[in-house]
Amino acid sequence: QVQFVESGGALVQPGGSLRLTCVAYGLVFRDRTIGWYRQSPGQQRELVARIFPTHSAAYVDSVKGRFTISRDNSQDEVFLQMNNLTPEDTATYFCNTAPAPEKSWGQGTQVTVSS
Repeated sequence: QVQFVESGGALVQPGGSLRLTCVAYGLVFRDRTIGWYRQSPGQQRELVARIFPTHSAAYVDSVKGRFTISRDNSQDEVFLQMNNLTPEDTATYFCNTAPAPEKSWGQGTQVTVSS
């Protein structure tokens, strides 16, 4: 059974940084494109970054130059380094395969950017 466990979210001031971690279970991790998604209340879930098996990455325009996605295939982990955070980044962050996510989602990790 595929599972994802996200961690690292917190309350941070505007301009601050966070590093999110996701651990994946039950899939051949190294062969899959993995994405970080986020969802704010009342909004649709949005794919903000994804990393391919080759370790190349793609980002949505709103996070380009501020977020960096990386992966450790030896530990089935994916990371999201988030810098220069703004209140618009406030959301619950999830990881999953991309662009087509698996049916099961983790609990997510809450990121709140506020002064």
